[in-house]
Amino acid sequence: MGLLSNKVERNEIKPGDHIYTYRAVFTYSHHGIFVGGSKVVHFRPERNLDSSIESSSELYDPISPQSACPIFPDCGFRQPNSGVVLSCLNCFLRNGSLYCFEYGVTPSVFLAKVRGGTCTTAVSDPPGSVIHRAMYLLQNGFGYYDIFQNNCEDFALYCKTGLLIMEKLGFGRSGQASSVISAPLAALISSPLNLLMPSPVGVATVTAGMYCMSRYATDIGVRSDVIKVAVEDLAANLGWAAPHDEAAQENEASNRQLMTL
Repeated sequence: MGLLSNKVERNEIKPGDHIYTYRAVFTYSHHGIFVGGSKVVHFRPERNLDSSIESSSELYDPISPQSACPIFPDCGFRQPNSGVVLSCLNCFLRNGSLYCFEYGVTPSVFLAKVRGGTCTTAVSDPPGSVIHRAMYLLQNGFGYYDIFQNNCEDFALYCKTGLLIMEKLGFGRSGQASSVISAPLAALISSPLNLLMPSPVGVATVTAGMYCMSRYATDIGVRSDVIKVAVEDLAANLGWAAPHDEAAQENEASNRQLMTL
């Protein structure tokens, strides 16, 4: 992976990696956790899983009805009323290119990445912990999908770091969502500078700097309002209904079966 692109080949990714692919001619990206065996756990709006509605203007990835995967019979597995889905890598990519999200980057590298949703200064947990969170959430859900506060990138970031934002309001962990807000905000703030700077280049430079700093300020690696939350305690922290112990044991057994298929 380089400074300009995080594109990788399939044989380069490892279980526990946070991967993503672009949709609608690079309009937005869809994120997930590679759990091995050519399978990906990812998060999408539950209301669109059985809908044929397509949209290229939103950060989530609607899915239209399609025939069963000819390779993996468990591709598309999800619990009722849950947006967390298990897909094969082919169906996740939909013929798109494969990219690997970077963790533990330096502030300079983070700021050099013009597009959000590609890296974070936060450090990833070990692959075993990442896969455990993803498979647990596959069985127990990740709450309601929200474009700005709880999207597919937020899901992958939580699986990788276990970090949860304490503040209920504002933006989630997603760098992609932060970019959508940061760009017009930076342009709005810098617009009065047109009166002070005769050069368009100077205004553009200041606007770009504000955009990058706004993205950096919302990164989970530098935010002060994040805490480490065990996946088993996630429901209690977010006010979801906690699963019963018996159901949790059945889900764990189901996870092991899915991983071996």
